[in-house]
Amino acid sequence: MAQKFQYDESGSTFYYFLLSFLALVLIPLTYFFWPRKKQEDPEKKIKECSCDRCRIKDGLLEKQKPLKNFRQYVIQSILICGWLLLVFVAYKAQQFDYEYANFDPYDILGIDIGASNAEIKKAYKKKALVYHPDKETGDEMLFMKLTKAYDALTDETAKRNWEQYGNPDGPSAISFGIALPSWIVEKENSMLVLLVYVLIFMIVLPVTVGIWWSRSIKYSGEKVLLDTSQMYYYFFHKTPNMILKRVIMVLGASAEFHVKHNSEIQERPSDNQEIPMLFKVLPQLNEKNKERPLCFSYSVKARALIHAHLSRLPLNPHTLEKDRIAVVRKCPTLIQEMGVCISQLMMLAHAGRISKMPNLCSLENAMKLCPMIVQALWDYKSPLLQLPHVEEDMLKHFNSKKYHVKTLEQLARLGEDDRRMCFRSLTEDQYRNVCKVLANMPLLDVQTKVEVVDDEETNVITAGAIVTVTVSLSRKSFSSLLNVGGESTITSVLLNEPKIKEEEVKEEKEEEEKKKTPVWKPKNKSKKGGAGKKASKKPSQHNNIVKAPVEQAPEEKKEDKKENTTPKKRAQAKKQTKKNESDSEDSEIEDDERDSDSEDSISQDEKSENKRGDEDDEDWDRFQNPLNKRQKALEGKSRISHSVHCPYFPEVSTFHIT
Repeated sequence: MAQKFQYDESGSTFYYFLLSFLALVLIPLTYFFWPRKKQEDPEKKIKECSCDRCRIKDGLLEKQKPLKNFRQYVIQSILICGWLLLVFVAYKAQQFDYEYANFDPYDILGIDIGASNAEIKKAYKKKALVYHPDKETGDEMLFMKLTKAYDALTDETAKRNWEQYGNPDGPSAISFGIALPSWIVEKENSMLVLLVYVLIFMIVLPVTVGIWWSRSIKYSGEKVLLDTSQMYYYFFHKTPNMILKRVIMVLGASAEFHVKHNSEIQERPSDNQEIPMLFKVLPQLNEKNKERPLCFSYSVKARALIHAHLSRLPLNPHTLEKDRIAVVRKCPTLIQEMGVCISQLMMLAHAGRISKMPNLCSLENAMKLCPMIVQALWDYKSPLLQLPHVEEDMLKHFNSKKYHVKTLEQLARLGEDDRRMCFRSLTEDQYRNVCKVLANMPLLDVQTKVEVVDDEETNVITAGAIVTVTVSLSRKSFSSLLNVGGESTITSVLLNEPKIKEEEVKEEKEEEEKKKTPVWKPKNKSKKGGAGKKASKKPSQHNNIVKAPVEQAPEEKKEDKKENTTPKKRAQAKKQTKKNESDSEDSEIEDDERDSDSEDSISQDEKSENKRGDEDDEDWDRFQNPLNKRQKALEGKSRISHSVHCPYFPEVSTFHIT
């Protein structure tokens, strides 16, 4: 017999279905997408620079906040509407549950429990006059409840059923149905439901998946266009030893700087006038290169904007400045993709799949370009220009007869008075900004360890050996150096150089002492073991000879007295006993020697096994620690970061540490 499905006529089960669905959707969405206010650190504002360029950058970042605030407002309003709908559905479901599960005829008629039949009839007539369907104040549902309550209290059978089962109709079976409203399967709504199904599952869903897939296949895992990655592979394979200027040319030819792939960059008629003017100011641009795609217009424009950014040239804020911000914002991600491409080309060259292997100079130039972009500074410029309020004409104060300051570390090691003299053209507020930025500059301590892993002599490098270089980097700040006064940087460095060399020599000696012979190599322990045997034999012989007559002679004499009575027999017995005593003493001595030899050999074997076991454990730990470190390094990107002072970079740049 075919089973008949029943849809929800009243709507109570559908409300439960809708309630559970909304709860499953809203709870995780609220947890992950509810806007949270970031707690601002009050000390961070004190440490931040307040120069003119930083204020301009803060203004640009503030302009981006309205879009973020509007997005958060939309998300918050959608979640609030969802929760209000959830509360409404829960209330409706509770109302249905109360009406159908809590049937109380006394409560419906408004009388006390145990009322007489006359009171029941009176209450029924009074309410029936109000809720009868023919009356103006009538309500069909309430009138049906009144009739059912009146029958339950006046009919003996119905009253007994209600008292026993809680239902005037007697015990009823629980029915289960589909938690969907019945109007879905009605004939009048069949075409509408079919159209909704077709629209959702045959039009909207395939189109959405197709658009997402067509966009995602154009990008790599790092959100870089595959066309850009292929171009990087081509140029770095074509030019294994690529100089810095050519790396900038290849970077400018990235497909991300084309209008078709980046809506932030615009092609304007004014570019035909402003871009050629940059050619005159930037002599190293090489705009006449005929190599594709380096000669395309978008590539030349992006390259000109990168050169202008590195030269810190002022641009038109309404046209080229907007394009510069869009180009520079993409550069760190693209430079990282360059490093990935170069490393993969090196692996292919080692595997013999390509003929030319990129040089390490190419990788070094690509890595060098990223801090240049962030700081808007050429590699041949003075690093002191990273500080606020420092211009080209001020560099002469740092290179005089008294001071020879060329690096930021040397500047930090100067005394307070000498440092202030170098910045004598700045005001107190400007000098305070310089000290803030200088104190947050990173002071890196890099230690390298070169070894051959899985070898008994890790410090010995032979031809064809696979060398592992472990680099440990610890980051400090120049704030610890700003309080150093009195002596200049050069003298402090010269004084610290012999100490550093002595520490390096000590570390090398300690590493040589820690070298251990392999486990399988035999060890010379025969001399020590032989001496130990001889020393242990002598005292054992002496003790056995002394103890033998004391313990065993009296027992033997008692036995001889009982058995031998004649003088001849006694004499023969005495001779026999002397021989037996001498033989027994010799045998006991030999047994003791054998026992002592066996004990010594067992103890030495146990010691050697324990030492070998300890050495095996140490070797295992020594080989296992680098593997664990590599696994931790490959687990994911570190979230520990430090903000960098970069007023010319359009975003907040961070220095990540793993």
